[in-house]
Amino acid sequence: MQSYRLVGGEPPDRQPSGNGAHSGVANAPTPPPTQPTPPIPPTIHPQSAPVGAEVLRVEGVVKEYKVGGGNVVTALRSVNLVVREGEFIAIRGRSGAGKTTLLNLIAGLDNPTHGRITLFGRDLATLNDAQRTTIRRTEIGFMFQAAHLLPTLTARENVGLLLRLAKADPAEREQRAHEALALVGLATREQHRAPELSGGEQQRVAIARALAHAPRLVLADEPTGNLDSHTGLAILELMRNVAHVAGIAFIITSHDPLASQMADRVYDISDGVLTPGVA
Repeated sequence: MQSYRLVGGEPPDRQPSGNGAHSGVANAPTPPPTQPTPPIPPTIHPQSAPVGAEVLRVEGVVKEYKVGGGNVVTALRSVNLVVREGEFIAIRGRSGAGKTTLLNLIAGLDNPTHGRITLFGRDLATLNDAQRTTIRRTEIGFMFQAAHLLPTLTARENVGLLLRLAKADPAEREQRAHEALALVGLATREQHRAPELSGGEQQRVAIARALAHAPRLVLADEPTGNLDSHTGLAILELMRNVAHVAGIAFIITSHDPLASQMADRVYDISDGVLTPGVA
């Protein structure tokens, strides 16, 4: 299976074909091949821990909701999960099975009824709202089924928007946005606005936005749900490459069988029970 170049090139659907313009000189010598660009600029994801370090531990997590009449609905039942840097994890299950609930708990957007979630060595139960918000802003990237790009902004401006809101230095913000777009193969499209990009390109901008602040974990909820199978495969392959090369952990939820084939580990979730799956 062919992979995207991570930096310094375009994805396969945008690469030029042929040998370039004819020079007009017969039997002109073929220039030596250009040395490949290093796969990831170090400022995209500075390694603060050895690759393979644990980033997430979910232990015995239960999530219950009280509904009318004093009834209780159990969304998650004794969930256990360990994720390390560089892993590409897929969680599959039907709608309502508990996938999004689990992602919300991992991100600290909600609290489990029972059990413990340890994120980057910190027990989320011991952190207040401000501390959790800081973790989400600095150490977690988010992706969704829709790219959610602002149509009046360029790709580069969309990627740098969260950095702008975080009051990052303007020069650093521009550099990080440029490097993140190069990482996903859109270096030559960074001045294009969202309506000028294809669906796959828009989702690659969303990946760049999720990576621009150098997270250690990316949570992606149905990231290929709006894409055709060919484009979806390209997006999954790109995310897996980023995970393996940059040492960023990815947890994706998906109905797409291709996600299971691409993942390092697969889990099934049904009626709130998470079990190891088979790709």
